[in-house]
Amino acid sequence: MQTTAQATVHTTEHTTEALARLEAMFTGLSAETVGEVANFYTPDACFKDPFNQVRGGAAIARIFAHMFVQLTEPRFLIIERAVDGEQAWLTWNLEYRLRPGKPVHRIHGASHLRFAADGRVTWHRDYWDTAEELYESIPLLGGVLRFIKGRLRAS
Repeated sequence: MQTTAQATVHTTEHTTEALARLEAMFTGLSAETVGEVANFYTPDACFKDPFNQVRGGAAIARIFAHMFVQLTEPRFLIIERAVDGEQAWLTWNLEYRLRPGKPVHRIHGASHLRFAADGRVTWHRDYWDTAEELYESIPLLGGVLRFIKGRLRAS
């Protein structure tokens, strides 16, 4: 008979393996492979980021397919990971260009993931600061946001 601690270790090891497969998929993601995203999620998986909230592997795959339409050369770089039982956390950078030949932009974010027993993701929540990472780079809006941020900063 397994103790609770042994069961958690087994689940953590299982999650670590599933996370490694998911990381490999995301770091190798391209316009040609984006259709494979759905295979890493359960049919009823939930995904939420600052702009989207969808359910199901196919809907999640469409979000990443849209990324390849909107951005040039997007790629994920995994920075850190942590696993506890059936859940995991990643910190990452998304590097991209708005158009070919333009400067590289970077979004720093984190993902909270929960895995099913079969190793597929059941819940994926991305966290990143849309103001700092995106809106501040827009000429007029960025200036206003930086002004507000400066006013709210503790001295």
